Amino acid sequence: MHENLTMFSFFNIFRIVAFLEGVSYILLLFIATPIKYIVGNPEYVKVLGMPHGILFILYIILAFLIKGDMKWSTKIFSFVLLASIIPFGTFYIEKKYLNPNTHE
Repeated sequence: MHENLTMFSFFNIFRIVAFLEGVSYILLLFIATPIKYIVGNPEYVKVLGMPHGILFILYIILAFLIKGDMKWSTKIFSFVLLASIIPFGTFYIEKKYLNPNTHE
């Protein structure tokens, strides 16, 4: 029972981190980077870069922590990791693999 509670907690944390990582990546890629190169103001990249990096690392660590409990195959796990570097990828992972309605 304790093991399921721990997995459930990591699962919920992973869902939140996946969402925040996706939002931070989109903001960094589509807002901060164009402002840096078009307007010449690197401040937004500096402000968003560190939180995005932390969220990215948390996403990867949490994916490793829950992969066994989620019973992800190597293929699915690889896809979960790959999604963290594709814009909107973590949103797809959340919908496809982390939705509570599809979670056992």
